[in-house]
Amino acid sequence: MRSRYTAYTLQREAYLLETWHPSTRPIALNLRDEGKTKWIGLEIKRHEAQGDTHATVEFVARYKLNGRACRLHEVSRFVLDHGRWFYVDGDIL
Repeated sequence: MRSRYTAYTLQREAYLLETWHPSTRPIALNLRDEGKTKWIGLEIKRHEAQGDTHATVEFVARYKLNGRACRLHEVSRFVLDHGRWFYVDGDIL
């Protein structure tokens, strides 16, 4: 989760797509088209393993978009596939 947040802060779209599970991965993210985003911080609220190959992470990411303060509060689902964790999807709270 932290590496994906860092990738968002650095606009590393290739890394985000590589760590997104193929079953739900979009074709592109177009991060540069989203306006002027300044990431401020990440807080991991909780994380839980569901067996050996599934996990959830609840987090709050704070950012400014075109100068306006915003926050993303999500519970993300991850799956372990061939020894690597992949983001599957999430529920925005």
